[in-house]
Amino acid sequence: MKALTWQSRGKISCETVPDPKIEHGRDVIIKVTACAICGSDLHLMGGFMPTMECGDVLGHETMGEVIEVGRDNRKLKVGDRIVVPFTICCGECRQCEWGNWSCCERTNPNGKLQAETYGYPLAGLFGFSHITGGFAGGQAEYLRVPYADVGPIVVPEGLTDEQVLFLSDIFPTAYQAAEHCDIGPEDTVAIWGCGPVGVLAVKCCLMLGAKRVISIDSVPERLALARETGAETIDLSKENVQDTLMEMTHGLGPDSVIEAVGMESHGADTTLQKVSSAIMEHTVSLERPFALNQAILACRPGGNVSMPGVFAGPVGPVALGVLMNKGLTLKTGQTHMVRYMKPLMERIQNGDIDPSFIISHRSTNLGDGPALYDMFRDKKDNCTKVVFKPHG
Repeated sequence: MKALTWQSRGKISCETVPDPKIEHGRDVIIKVTACAICGSDLHLMGGFMPTMECGDVLGHETMGEVIEVGRDNRKLKVGDRIVVPFTICCGECRQCEWGNWSCCERTNPNGKLQAETYGYPLAGLFGFSHITGGFAGGQAEYLRVPYADVGPIVVPEGLTDEQVLFLSDIFPTAYQAAEHCDIGPEDTVAIWGCGPVGVLAVKCCLMLGAKRVISIDSVPERLALARETGAETIDLSKENVQDTLMEMTHGLGPDSVIEAVGMESHGADTTLQKVSSAIMEHTVSLERPFALNQAILACRPGGNVSMPGVFAGPVGPVALGVLMNKGLTLKTGQTHMVRYMKPLMERIQNGDIDPSFIISHRSTNLGDGPALYDMFRDKKDNCTKVVFKPHG
């Protein structure tokens, strides 16, 4: 089959790889009908995630048609159309029983390796390095789905692939980020990053009752999309973010902030920060918490800092003193997908939201993948979200 693979830092290639096979009784194999490039995939492309190996199949936003079912799987049948969450969960360990699905203790076969970095094993992830299990990803024609009787959900009739595809990651991720803000009816939420998660987070904050949402970015078309979604915006390339936020909120500041950028943020307001930025942007071993630090600084005392942006390893200086002295609450983590997928499916069915509005580019040819990865990374041609339909 054809699949998009990681070759080395900065290089993605479409290759022919072996078709997946049932390996365990709870597995299913799906024919991938839609998959997408996630901003997290750009961190892999940039060489920020350790333990990537040449030839690893990428992708964790995937859905498709079940074509083969393991002997122990009683939930799914051939012909079912399913959305696959990016986390792999056993449904039986104590973390799954507590509802902490992304902290599953059993699904990462390389859990001992992961524990060396994080202290404990966490849930296996599709297409996201060997420290998270080395599972083949879904930017491919076919995908093996382990523990398929736990996470995947069947798509009801009447919904298109594009409407439900983002239940695989970024829609629940945006919703969890908004939920972490404990939004009240008079609250203002500021969001760093107008990529797919950031823009969906605007929608989610408004659905949860926020009075105002202010989005921060420097890419004009992304700022425009955030405004279309209902946010006010700040262009960080033209304005001092802290000063502008204080002016917009009459000196009160946002009640909660969401950092939807992650490890490759850049830009700063002060001279010292700009010098630090210039150094760190050329230091592969350090992740860059500029957006996180801006968000911590901007949040009003006693507020919430929600961090869906992905970090993986060593990070440059974080403003922990500001976080502590202002009495801020920091909430983060990989998304507990099983908690959100069904309720958000109902939101789509009810017409509350159609997440497909963020799609800018489509392809039926995985061979276009390397060029589209470059386009998405470089933010060219108004590229905000790429979706593939590998079988046309």
